[in-house]
Amino acid sequence: MEQAGQSSMTEALAQLWVKFLPEMEERVAILEAASSALGEGKLSTHQREEANSAAHKLAGVLGTFGLTKGTILAREAEIMYSGEPETDPDSAADLARIAEELRTTVASHK
Repeated sequence: MEQAGQSSMTEALAQLWVKFLPEMEERVAILEAASSALGEGKLSTHQREEANSAAHKLAGVLGTFGLTKGTILAREAEIMYSGEPETDPDSAADLARIAEELRTTVASHK
């Protein structure tokens, strides 16, 4: 009986993953765009706040699916985008790497 419960839980998580995948991909795209804008010196306050929010939400949802590495990366981006009043332009390369790793993490999860 326990195995049947485990199987239905796994199936439910797989269905939730499919349901929320477009939102996760959009959040990663927000992080990619923000890191690019930061590298060009064009990151607006609104875009920084949007990236911070996207990173925060990704950290939570990736943790729900057991993607610890993704949660750690998203939290790192969240902290970097929470800088007041501006995000350090020197961190653009790190933020681009984080966004790329998040994209890979989301894409490779089955």
